[in-house]
Amino acid sequence: MNQSLLRYSLLFGVFLFCAMATAHFFGLKYPLLFVYFDTPFHAYQDKIIAFTLVTYACFFYSAIRAPQIMPAVLLALTVTVLGLCAVNLSEALAQVLDGRSTWAYWAQTGVFAGYLLWLAFLYRRHPHQT
Repeated sequence: MNQSLLRYSLLFGVFLFCAMATAHFFGLKYPLLFVYFDTPFHAYQDKIIAFTLVTYACFFYSAIRAPQIMPAVLLALTVTVLGLCAVNLSEALAQVLDGRSTWAYWAQTGVFAGYLLWLAFLYRRHPHQT
């Protein structure tokens, strides 16, 4: 049962990262699909982000087929969550927000952290099967 749950959870990530890539490529600024949805952006930078999100989707799909790469998937997602935390705490973001709250970004970071913990939990239960 957990193998299927991990497989479907990874597949969710594939769809999420593809949706995020689409949002970034076309400049569709919706929360969760575009974490910093209400900040200024440059379209060319978001196209680069879109391409990297496609690599995340490929990486997660590969983990379904080759469970031995799950530690790398978990590491990559951990670095992403830590990176979002660093941006949320940064002076650069504070300047852009000009006193506005970072609550929405922290909430989205929490969603990604929760997804990371969920995947880690499922993987630890069956580390060699997906």
